[in-house]
Amino acid sequence: MNKTIKTILIVAGLALLIYGGYELVTPEASVDIGIAEFESQNNDNAYISIGIGLVALVAGFIVSKK
Repeated sequence: MNKTIKTILIVAGLALLIYGGYELVTPEASVDIGIAEFESQNNDNAYISIGIGLVALVAGFIVSKK
């Protein structure tokens, strides 16, 4: 059971890090007016996803040491 929890935490942590990185890079909205293009981003959710992903990874490695 301990090995299963470790695996779930590590996989979930990696998935959240990848998702947070993707959300950090892609713009939420863009407007193209002739020669000018404007992009808007709100990175709050991306930072939260990355933080939770890091916590899950650390927890996965701590569970494996016990």
